[in-house]
Amino acid sequence: MAVAKRKKRFFDVEMPIVGKQTQMQAFELPELDGRFLKYDLTRMLKGKSIMLTLKVKVEKDEAVASPKKMILMPYFLRRMVRKGTNYVEDSFQTECKDGKITIKPFLVTRRKVSRAVRNALRKKTKEELVNYVKDKTSEELFDETLKNQIQRPLSQKLKKIYPLSLCEIRVLEIK
Repeated sequence: MAVAKRKKRFFDVEMPIVGKQTQMQAFELPELDGRFLKYDLTRMLKGKSIMLTLKVKVEKDEAVASPKKMILMPYFLRRMVRKGTNYVEDSFQTECKDGKITIKPFLVTRRKVSRAVRNALRKKTKEELVNYVKDKTSEELFDETLKNQIQRPLSQKLKKIYPLSLCEIRVLEIK
């Protein structure tokens, strides 16, 4: 007896964080539930290369993708770090309103600086970000990071220690 052959179809997936819609392939809509989707935001952010990882949830015949991880691409960072500058990296987990979040800030100074200055920048960055994140939801944090609303005020506060040529959040991930 012959078995009926199933055919994959495209289903619309809404991405409210970027205000766009994309399509994913599956046999049935419920199969999309729990799948991950990678979306490149380079063109949308005028060359700032960010890869956004979203998790799809299906509710009432509608697929909606919520952000899980955001990564600033390494080739963008290599372009920003020039000769005669220093960079400062950090990685820490902190609590936000709806769970734990991993933040990896990336700072580039204008000139070479001493280790004490780099350490002061790292400590001040962590302190500011932990205070900022504790009363925000993860959805708000992703949105504000994409709109540069976290990085710009942070850069202004860190300018008092040493002026920066770049202040970015390299990785933002929900645990």
